[in-house]
Amino acid sequence: MFDITAWKRGATLALRAALIAGAGAGLAGCDTLSSLNPFDTAEKYEMKIVADVPAEKVYDQGLGRMKNSDHEGAAKRFADLSKNYPYSEWARKGLIMEAYANYEGQKWDDAITASKSYISKYPNTKDAAYAQYLYAMSNYNQIPDTSRDQERAEKALVALTELVQRYPQSEYVSDARYRIQVARDQLAGNQMEVGRYYLERRNYTAAINRFRDVVAKYQTTRHIEEALERLTEAYMALGLTGEAQTAAAVLGHNFPDSQWYKDSYALLRSGGLEPREDSGSWISRSFKGLKVAVVGE
Repeated sequence: MFDITAWKRGATLALRAALIAGAGAGLAGCDTLSSLNPFDTAEKYEMKIVADVPAEKVYDQGLGRMKNSDHEGAAKRFADLSKNYPYSEWARKGLIMEAYANYEGQKWDDAITASKSYISKYPNTKDAAYAQYLYAMSNYNQIPDTSRDQERAEKALVALTELVQRYPQSEYVSDARYRIQVARDQLAGNQMEVGRYYLERRNYTAAINRFRDVVAKYQTTRHIEEALERLTEAYMALGLTGEAQTAAAVLGHNFPDSQWYKDSYALLRSGGLEPREDSGSWISRSFKGLKVAVVGE
């Protein structure tokens, strides 16, 4: 690897030697200094003085590129402010605009990097809530379907929750609360997918663990009715009739008109049983004092 520092040091010493020699004997030709160039190529180095561009102009250039939908170019100009004016107010403004430009250009990971940097450097400024929102939404917009890994949904949920907790008066809170529900529904849907997979293969214990997770963590999602019905199925298959009866009873109490409850009731009746809640069951305890409001209905 070429060591630029070592080269500079050597070039400086060589230049000093040449100047000393030239002082005594005169320079032999106008190309004497150029001969010191270690890169012996046809193209000669030409020194140029590049005028500094005022920060305000750089910022305006970024805005102009945003206006022309050149989000990538805009992000680069805004990033230049942090590089060239690192301790100025322009650096702060440039960083939040860099995050925004990347977000608008759907460069999600770049938007995440810039917004996280802003939150770290300027947590108490007026744009901190917006940076948190951009960070959360950059993860949110990468949430895949329920059959795939839900790492982005988990990160989005955490970031949106932090937004609500840290900046409760922010204008983004209302939207964040809605998207929290959507992210939770996505995570519950993923658990249901896996639970159904195990149930179909008669791995009832593994299936119960997934449905239990939905009941314990995601009661306000649209998946809760099916989760309770699937628990009824799995517990019946294992001969744990008390838990099966409790799952059906809780389902019927909260969703009496649900088709899932009708299916649970029919399943119990086929075994000569009725829905009956055991107040000591984990299912019953999970629902105590909770008013279930299902999103998406």
